[in-house]
Amino acid sequence: MLHRFLNSRPACLIRNLLLCGLLAYAGTAGSASAEALKPYKDGLFRYKKVSETLYDGDFIVVEYSKQRDLRDRDEVDERRVYGNYVSYKPKRGRGSGELKANGRVVEFMGTGNWKGGANAIVIYIHGQGGNRFQGMNDVSFGGNFNRVQNLMVRNGGAYLTVDIKNFDNRGTADVAALIQYQKQLSPRAKVVVACGSMGGIICWNLVKNANYASMLSGILLLGSPKDPNFLSSGALGRNVPIYMGQGTLDQVYNWEDQANFFKQIKTRAPNYPIKFTLFDTGTHGTPIRMTDWRLILNWMLG
Repeated sequence: MLHRFLNSRPACLIRNLLLCGLLAYAGTAGSASAEALKPYKDGLFRYKKVSETLYDGDFIVVEYSKQRDLRDRDEVDERRVYGNYVSYKPKRGRGSGELKANGRVVEFMGTGNWKGGANAIVIYIHGQGGNRFQGMNDVSFGGNFNRVQNLMVRNGGAYLTVDIKNFDNRGTADVAALIQYQKQLSPRAKVVVACGSMGGIICWNLVKNANYASMLSGILLLGSPKDPNFLSSGALGRNVPIYMGQGTLDQVYNWEDQANFFKQIKTRAPNYPIKFTLFDTGTHGTPIRMTDWRLILNWMLG
């Protein structure tokens, strides 16, 4: 399936040039690094091998090794990462809050400058069956949630997670209310929303709504479904940066469907700011474990 998709791309795209792929992607990271987030454990979390680079670096294929990236990384597989991957500095400023909005109570957690004065804000939306504690778990998903917390805390930003009761317009309105509240506390902050699995419905809804999209500097879709209504919503003209991460062995959302949707967007709007990372042999949770937060956030925030 992967071979078939890669061979269906336009002839002008780079093919089978690993060195060029690595250089192209490294250049993307370097161009924004001076603008936003300083390095934090980059040697542990950066992609070890980029095997394909397409669409001038906007679509990359990253090698995922279960042995290297899970068994050798986790002290207890999928439950506890080795200690060198984490720092508990974000715990010092971590707390919980409630926001009354839309006739409901929105429960959330935050760390960093989540009570005001943030220069950047990242909000994580969980998938079905999750809760606000998932994105604050320091040791699951290979320590990747701990990394994004540290990136925000160490760079004057804020990181929040929120409970989603409904993955529809109600849930979207609740997240939008939280964004508006955070923007009141930190008026100059850029806001990025990251959505795991089914939470991606919220992310797509945010960018399809002109009022909500005006508050965003980007969305991350981590093993999430596509939204065909995006193409006819007027969102293409708003240019909110989009990142899509997917595993080739995802049994929940087929990676080819998501990759072809990326191609549809590029066909409709070749200059639209969208990037796709395909984790070869990765499963449903791999984008949450493996996405290089600093790389993507620097692109969006810079």
